Amino acid sequence: MDETRTGFLAVVGKGLGLFMLAALAEIGGCYAFWLALRAGRSLWWLMVGSLSLIFFGWLLTRSPTAFAGRAFAAYGGVYILAALVWLRTIEGAGLRVTDFIGAALTLLGAAVILMPRG
Repeated sequence: MDETRTGFLAVVGKGLGLFMLAALAEIGGCYAFWLALRAGRSLWWLMVGSLSLIFFGWLLTRSPTAFAGRAFAAYGGVYILAALVWLRTIEGAGLRVTDFIGAALTLLGAAVILMPRG
């Protein structure tokens, strides 16, 4: 593998992995709020949610991109996949073929956005 391709794979791999962790922190944090405010669980879930969302914000600053907007755009694609994983594993809902197609397209878009320039 040449250096350009290796560099591309390293940047995209780091970015996608980081964004997946960030998505889990964001979805988990929001779900903790959902539990406290909609599902009647203890208000302590608000603290858990707040800490998770702080961690999410910090993770996004570790992005391999130079601009916040580009990081947020690429993150959006990964967020969709993470939300579908959450839907299936935590909420137990079934996934449709269109869910898989949509997730694949958004991940492709995220990878293109993360491509090194120049």
